Formats: sequence, C-alpha cells, structure tokens
Amino acid sequence: MPRSAADTRVRSVVVLGGGAAGWMTAAYLGKALQGTVEITLLESGPAPAVSLGVATVPSLQHAFFDFLGINEEEWMRKCDASFQMAVRFVNWRTEGAGEARARALPRPSQGPDHFYHPFGLLPDYDQTPLSHYWFKRTYEGTTQEPFDYACFREPPVMDAKKSPRWLDGRTATRYAWHFDAGLIAGFLRDFAVAKLGVRHVRDELAGVVKDARGFVTGLRTQGGPVIHGDLFVDCSGFRGLLINEAMAEPFIAMGDHLLGDSVITTDVPHDDAAHGVEPYTSAIAMKAGWTWKIPMPGRFGTGYVYSSRFAGREEATGELCALWGLDPATTRVGHARLRVGRGERAWVKNVVAIGPSSCFLEPLEPTGIHFITTAVHQLVRHFPDLTFQAALVERFNREIRVMFDDTRDFVQAHFHYAPRNDTPFWRAGKELALPQGIQEKVAAYRAGLPIDAPVTDESAYYGLDSGSRSAWTNGSYYCVFAGLGLMPDAPLPALAHKPESVAGAEPLFDTVKRQQRNLLETLPSTYEYLRQLHGDPRFV
Repeated sequence: MPRSAADTRVRSVVVLGGGAAGWMTAAYLGKALQGTVEITLLESGPAPAVSLGVATVPSLQHAFFDFLGINEEEWMRKCDASFQMAVRFVNWRTEGAGEARARALPRPSQGPDHFYHPFGLLPDYDQTPLSHYWFKRTYEGTTQEPFDYACFREPPVMDAKKSPRWLDGRTATRYAWHFDAGLIAGFLRDFAVAKLGVRHVRDELAGVVKDARGFVTGLRTQGGPVIHGDLFVDCSGFRGLLINEAMAEPFIAMGDHLLGDSVITTDVPHDDAAHGVEPYTSAIAMKAGWTWKIPMPGRFGTGYVYSSRFAGREEATGELCALWGLDPATTRVGHARLRVGRGERAWVKNVVAIGPSSCFLEPLEPTGIHFITTAVHQLVRHFPDLTFQAALVERFNREIRVMFDDTRDFVQAHFHYAPRNDTPFWRAGKELALPQGIQEKVAAYRAGLPIDAPVTDESAYYGLDSGSRSAWTNGSYYCVFAGLGLMPDAPLPALAHKPESVAGAEPLFDTVKRQQRNLLETLPSTYEYLRQLHGDPRFV
C-alpha cells in the first residue's frame, strides 16, 4: 500500500532466525502491535533434531505468556515443562566427584558441598532484610543453620522433591520452569502464525539489501524474492548475521571476566517414578567448569560448560559422561563454542539484536530466556517510527547494556568467591579482575549493609517493568555469597541500636520453620503433580 509523506509509522518488521529467541520475539511483537504491523519471520533450514532443556525465571508467565493470553497449563503440556524453584549449587566450596559426592551425603544441605539460590523473595523486618538478622545470630553463635534454610521456606521442600503447587492448582511458592527449547519454539511458531498472523518463511539468507544511509531495506533469500521491511530483528544466534556481519557492529568478548568458552550437551533418561523429579536446576562444579542438570519428564538435559584452556573436547566429554555413568563411545553429545559477551550496541540504525546475537552468558543463572523477554519488552517500550529517533535507540541500548553487565558481574562473582581451588580452572577464575560494580556490592555486603532495596512486586522482579533495575534481588546476592562462605565482617551496625527490631525479627525465623513444615506435609511430590498435569505415559 502506498505511503504518504506524513506517514512515518513502522509498518513491517522482519525477524531473522527461528528458535526460542525468534518465535518469542515474533509472538510478543505480534500481540503488542495488535495487527497494525506486518511481521515476517525468516527461518533457515529444518528444525534441529536435538533440543536443549532450558531453565527460566519466575516472571516468565506474568511477563510473557499472560501477555499473550496463554495459560500456564497449556504451554507446559506442549513443551515437556517441569518446575524450577531454585538453582542448586554442588561442590562449589570443596573439590569432589560432583553430584555423586552430594548424593552420598545423608543431608547434603548440612555439608559444605551444597546450597540453594531459591526464587522465593527474602522477607524483611523494619525495612531490613532477614539476612542481616541471620548474620547477627550467626556472629553471636545463636544459630549454625545455613542461610538458605534459615531464611527461605523452599529448601526443605526441594530436598523432598515436592511440587510448588498443590494438586488443586493453588500456588504454594514462587517458581520458574524447565522446558524443551525446541518444543517451545514450535509451540510459539504455531501460535504466532495461527493466532497473530505472523508470516513464516523457511529459506536461506542469501544477502542483505541496504539503502544509501546504510539502513537495511530487505533480506535476499536463496529461493524467493527479497523480504522487505522497515525494522529488522536479528535472532540469528551466535552468527549475528545482521547486527555483526551486515551492520559491522563490534562484539565485545568477555573472556577477561569468564573462562567458559565451550559446551558439551546431551540428554539422559530418568526413571521419574522410581527417583522422583527434582524441582530445581543443578549447577555442579567440575574440573574445568561446571555442569547443569535440568529435569524434564522422563529425562534430564545436561551440559558441561568448560574452558578450552584447561580441558580438551575428549577429556571434557569423558568427565561429563563419568558424572552420569554414561559410555562416551555410545552417548550422543553435542559440541559448541560459546560466544560469551555482548555487542557494543544491540540496536544499530534499523536493526535490533535479540537473544545470543545480542548477548550471551553461560547459563549459570537462568539468563537466556530472561535476556530475550527483557529485550523484546524494551523494544516494544521504545518502539520507533521511521525517523528512528536517537533517544529511543540510545535508551534501549543502555537498558540492554546495564542488564547484561550487571548479570555478567553477578555470574563472575560465583567463580571469584568460590572457595574451591583444587584445579587450574578454579584458581584462574580468582585471578580475573572484578568490575567496579560488583566490587561495590561486595564492599557493602562485607560492611553489613543492604546491597539493593528489597523487591516485593512480581511485575518489577527481574527488571521487566522497572527501567534499569537489577535482574538480581538482594536475596540473590545473599544466597550466593553466604552459600560460598563469604560473610560480612560484622553485623549491620545499626542493629546494635535497634533491640526492638532484632527482637521483632525473631518470630520471622519461627514463621519460616512453620511454613516449611506445613509445605512438607501438604504438598504433593513434583512427580505426582506432573503426572496429573501431563497425563503422559511416562508418568504411569
């Protein structure tokens, strides 16, 4: 349709790349723009034969699926989804044989080889997080209970592999999800095409057409005509076909912050009826990196993120297979190099990068889906017209930069402060310089000061509706720092002048214990809930 000179609306958006990033972007934009913009997704090649298990964040349902009008049970059934209530760190404090060592302990939570980063929000009293009252109790010798078990109701529930929901559907605590990345992409593809009118083109990218200003005007395909558009979203993954290749935007590698540059992945069958389903992601320290374990119905996805400086592919494959009792000669594994870092800018002219084409961190905390949902939310918030005003573009780039850098600092701190130092990898991680931002947080923590203001609003959690708010709450920092054995130098000085507050906080610890007992007595197992939800032969 012809456009008048006064009409500066963006009328067409082209998304390059399928997968979770591409289809999440296309679906979200299709819903947000209410049919006023034509959306086309160009996807190359067939769908991958092997998919990865993915861990998420608690805001995903509220910020993404509720926005699309998709209820939780519907997409969980379609995507082999299970629950995730925390990240469980194994052997980050002492050397050992990974998961096997943790299993050998009768109560792994009582040993130095295990701690949780729960998704529950940290309680506070008199505007002071409960952590500070726990620190005071610990220093005074009135408790030896680990931080996570003293301040959160979820850890014993996870030890018992309980579900975060009762069988009648009521929610007991905050949680996120595990799901199959390939299935979520396919589910959203079908939804976006059928319900939102997104046009799906399966073809190979042959070239990029630009105008005299250097703006992209179309994508040339091998088997068809040029796909024209006003705004282009690069979801091509590590290749960065538009943002890095076509727009020549520099990529800033983060090897001076994080050592992991390679990954080995596989799926492992699991007898859920016999062993139950763990409602958490495990992050297991290894000789040259760490391994994730993401439970899904009838199996778990696993991957070993390692540094090629300290282990070769064959050695790392052997170590991963040994962890799970697999035969390296017959186990089907995937190998990939990781592009850890971010583009100098995520938005250049009329090209916006979302997903790994924009930024990527090893998934030690559940960052991948969070980065996608945050970026597409910010794109809608800063949606342009054909003038592509600099203020909109610069604000978007700042939001993505702050989101990534803050999370990078948090992830680096896991390795820097981990007491484990039995291999060259773990020693090298402590030699990398920490950025100023995380140094300031650690200094505040050591002084007994709150790191950030407590977050209690679900819509604000993980930074989706709050500008540049950190993705990580004070509870996140306290869980990881305390779990690694990093403690303040002394209790919060102000508490010495607030005996009423100290006394008033004591009942909160009793409340946590009472809630733990109640949940243990009343919640079904995760296996029971998933058997009811999925109605799947694997659960019979």
